Amino acid sequence: MALQGEKTRQWYQKALQVMPYGVSSNFRYWGEQDTLVIQRGEGAYLWDMDDKRYIDYRLGFGPVILGHADSRVNQAVAEAIQGGTLFAWTTPAEIQLAEQIRKMTGIDQVRLTNSGTEATMQALRLARAYTNREKFIKFEGHYHGSADYFLFSTASATKNMLGSLRAPIHAPMSSGIPKYLNEYVVILHFNDVEMLEKTLRSRWGEIAAVIVEPVMGNVGGILPQPDFLQSVRRLCDQYDVVLIFDEVKTGFRIAKGGAQEYFKVQADLVTYAKAMGNGYPIAAVGGKETIMRWAAPGEVSVSGTYNGNLVGVAASLATLQILDTEPVFTTLYQRGQALQEGIKDILADHGIAHVITGLPPMFSIYLGSDREPLNFRDYLKGDSALYSRIAMEMVKRGAMPDIDGREPWFLCAALSEGDVQETLNIFNDAVKAAKT
Repeated sequence: MALQGEKTRQWYQKALQVMPYGVSSNFRYWGEQDTLVIQRGEGAYLWDMDDKRYIDYRLGFGPVILGHADSRVNQAVAEAIQGGTLFAWTTPAEIQLAEQIRKMTGIDQVRLTNSGTEATMQALRLARAYTNREKFIKFEGHYHGSADYFLFSTASATKNMLGSLRAPIHAPMSSGIPKYLNEYVVILHFNDVEMLEKTLRSRWGEIAAVIVEPVMGNVGGILPQPDFLQSVRRLCDQYDVVLIFDEVKTGFRIAKGGAQEYFKVQADLVTYAKAMGNGYPIAAVGGKETIMRWAAPGEVSVSGTYNGNLVGVAASLATLQILDTEPVFTTLYQRGQALQEGIKDILADHGIAHVITGLPPMFSIYLGSDREPLNFRDYLKGDSALYSRIAMEMVKRGAMPDIDGREPWFLCAALSEGDVQETLNIFNDAVKAAKT
């Protein structure tokens, strides 16, 4: 059964005429009969063009942390834009937002951008300027945006693209990326301290930065092993390499101060986006003043026409103030834990080996084994086909995680206890249907 109802199908056919594959981002395409057109969202719900309601666990791939169309955030934006939106000058709201980010995260200075890709791209540029080195280390399966430098060995890779365990291949994730760029990227494995230490010991003079998702936001929410991030911090200090935390997904989602607070590790540079604006486009790069001061006119370009626009700034300031003063994270962890426990019980009742990965505000379901995956290659050993069948059956019944298990379930504060119970009932029915 196709997901599209009649009106949704008609709108999607219009989209096909004017947009490649009917979408503005490749990750939104589920096929010609299952790619939806959404008319509105409110709280924890979405409605398609046929007025079918879905409990939303994609939440725009993570940004919507309070709930769709949160009235407090929308009101803050509506009031702010009455006086204009863009001035090519600093505004008081920008300063207040930077102060709020510093208060919550402990970083020294911030530059605002518009997307996670911009933030990671500029963080890497700052690290290169600061160290006067060009290469950087990234981990297999980690996604740091759509800039060419980062599109190697992401979560879109397949096993046969990766090479041997001890000598990973730079697997480009798109046509159109110049081949020579792989010379600047060193691919390693998440949670492998020994491999990282060996690489830095032999090549530290070439390496500007280590960039890492503290939680693997595009590979099932896989967590760092105890002391892994602490070891990365220690090694970066030892070899004078910049540590970049890509907190585009974890920032302001797993704790007020993001992964730095949760794991008690302070990076040199940090990138934020997604949850900092509750769905409005805004991002940031920040970190230690000794590195951020390199963003000087005529030295290192960290710029953009729409950086600090009042739409995104007003939304972010309102969102972060709510996260800072209200028990949002208590709600997210309570709802997430209830979902996790219920899902475990259902899978156990059906005799399906499984592990719940990630943290309650963003978690995933790894099927086919009861052994926790530690890295991307471990994850590829799971039963992703079964997960996709279950997820699709859920969407048909009105609860919407991503059908690709690499993408975590995201929770928002508007999710109710009733929504959790409805989701678990749907999940149980979906598992039954997927097994037949």
